Amino acid sequence: MNQNLAFADYAVFIIYFIVVSVYGYTIYRKREKNEHDAKAYFLAEGTLTWWAIGASLIASNISAEQFIGMSGEGFFLGIAVAAYEWVAAIALIIIAIWFIPVYLKNKIYTMPQFLKTRYNESTALIMAVFWLFLYVFVNLTSILYLGAVAINGLAGGEYLHTIMIGLAVFALLISLGGMKVVAYTDVIQVAVLIIGGLVTTYIALTTVGQYFGVGENAIAGFKVLMKEAPEHFKMIIPRPTATSSQLEINKYLTFPGMLSYLAGIWIINLNYWGCNQYITQRALGADLQTARTGILFAGFLKLLMPVIVMLPGIAAFVLYENGHLPQLVGGKDGAYSAVLTFLPTGLKGLSVAALTAAIVASLAGKVNSISTIYTLDVHKKYIQKDATDRSQVNIGRYAVFAAMLLAVMFTWNDVLGIGGVGGFTYIQKYTGFISPGVFAMFILGMFWKRTTGTAAIVGVISGFVLSVFFNEFAPAILGNETLLYTAWPNGNGGYEIPFHICMGLSFFFTMLLMIGVSFAGPKVNPKAFELDTEMFKIKPQTTVMIVITLLIIAALYIKFW
Repeated sequence: MNQNLAFADYAVFIIYFIVVSVYGYTIYRKREKNEHDAKAYFLAEGTLTWWAIGASLIASNISAEQFIGMSGEGFFLGIAVAAYEWVAAIALIIIAIWFIPVYLKNKIYTMPQFLKTRYNESTALIMAVFWLFLYVFVNLTSILYLGAVAINGLAGGEYLHTIMIGLAVFALLISLGGMKVVAYTDVIQVAVLIIGGLVTTYIALTTVGQYFGVGENAIAGFKVLMKEAPEHFKMIIPRPTATSSQLEINKYLTFPGMLSYLAGIWIINLNYWGCNQYITQRALGADLQTARTGILFAGFLKLLMPVIVMLPGIAAFVLYENGHLPQLVGGKDGAYSAVLTFLPTGLKGLSVAALTAAIVASLAGKVNSISTIYTLDVHKKYIQKDATDRSQVNIGRYAVFAAMLLAVMFTWNDVLGIGGVGGFTYIQKYTGFISPGVFAMFILGMFWKRTTGTAAIVGVISGFVLSVFFNEFAPAILGNETLLYTAWPNGNGGYEIPFHICMGLSFFFTMLLMIGVSFAGPKVNPKAFELDTEMFKIKPQTTVMIVITLLIIAALYIKFW
């Protein structure tokens, strides 16, 4: 169970690096004739296939915080954490049917552009600046830091800064080629991610089987997990009672049972997948059917993700509880790295390659979105209005360098304190506060013609203020038990409202405020989008994909309810 990598592991990793680099360069050479076409660079307009869009969506979504953070939540909560992935599959169906047609019909290429088209320029500029700061100082930094820490631990613990620079440079090489290079190399990244992740899960399950005397058999190992940790195979966390332990309360605070499905988890997923430049950019350059098929393909892949990122965490829990995982350090967030120590030479390199693929794909996708927002929504509109396509592409590349340099600078000595709270918690904390307001602004802007620009500003501000209030101050001011919520002891001398419930309450009151403000305006806002039923019609093959996805999700919930 040597944690350090051997020569064969490095060889596997180097092969992965060469394959991705050569393939990316080949794609870049094919688009050299369009090298200075801004839309081709930022959106790969009209050139992405459905499978490239779907793979790129998943590659951009899955990163170190999922491998480390969700595996840790599997260790702590169990299969309940899979709801993030399975609800995401349903959210992607909603995005494919109702959101994407609105974007494509109105030729929306960036999220700030949506806000300018639907509301006003002030709203667009405010949110463009906000998203740039969020992507650089929250998402990019946490992905880079957590990824470097995870790989450094597997490599022996002495190469943090070298690995950090290596990840940044690798992501830069991919992202400088534009969206087409990012998206098509993501296909390889996803393949490596899935194969390496499945290998890790297989080894974890066979290791469990071996320690519990049922043989090196993955299915037998899975049955052992269900027998030894039955509470880890329940989708719904029960509401605490007067006799509940602090551990049981902490689980409910993390994922408050059925209330999660009535509140926060939908806001998290619909906002992330439908109102996020980092994600939607992959589909905005395609035609409607290609975009829809790609998004639904991503939904299929999301069904598989808990097997890769959650099951190793449950395996680590069972092994640890029975004294078979002494190498576990750092609590639940050390679960995935501890499981990787069981991998034989060569396969450990494959798993490191899978982790690297997830990190690099997310970094490349993120900096590409940063450069797109900066170039199209800030630089061209306010700094160089007459910028040519060539100039826009060059500015986009400068923005890529600048964003990655800032990320390295702020993670070099962990200036932002990401290591103290954990990358997964760090991202959730800062994005979760703004999600209710942003999602309310988008959903009303798309589907209610009366929504005004003033209401949009009110929504963003009130969504943030309400999120902070319910998360930090409501129990002390309003009490621990109200008609709106129940606050539970957090084990640190205070009381907390579950985060998902806070998001639901913030979203509900933000919607009420936006609707109230909009009633003061005209019955139909002149900037409202024109919608028609033809936009939302779906083809038979699309219906089949949707039905299959929903049937699989239904079967999973019936089995593990």
